[in-house]
Amino acid sequence: MTGIPDRNPAPRILVLGLGNILLSDEGVGARLAARLARDFSFDGNVEVIDGGTSGMELLEPIAECDVLIVVDAVKTGKAPGTLVRLTGNAVPAFFMNKVSPHQVALSDVLASLRLTGEYPGEVIIHGIEPESLATGLELTHTVGARRDELLANVLEDLERLGHRPRRFTPHSSAA
Repeated sequence: MTGIPDRNPAPRILVLGLGNILLSDEGVGARLAARLARDFSFDGNVEVIDGGTSGMELLEPIAECDVLIVVDAVKTGKAPGTLVRLTGNAVPAFFMNKVSPHQVALSDVLASLRLTGEYPGEVIIHGIEPESLATGLELTHTVGARRDELLANVLEDLERLGHRPRRFTPHSSAA
């Protein structure tokens, strides 16, 4: 031990799945967060939260991260099932148009964090255009058929950020 502090610690990453699972495709982000938590393990710098339809209660976990990855249903006017990835200056512009039922709460949280100087260093939004927001516990076929690709895109970002998620296998929990 040198006593010299680590100047480049690994970034703390929060993967935040948003959505109401009672409204069909609207719950895609929450479902993806649950799948990540169930099927993968991460090092200590990655946290996965099912944010559901939460608002300001997300202030603390977001304030503590360096990189925020949001997964949500987004209405962009594109074809249902279209995948969207936004970063940098596209994120604030994303919130200027009403594209997600959660955007008011999340945009308020991010605005508050910007005012307090706790805004994450990087924000990435992974979205998918919903086909239906009607009451229902299942994703539509269109969105369900693309959820593996949405998951792969999130995993790709985690790897780009230096974190290799490990998939649980039937035998991995026995060790």
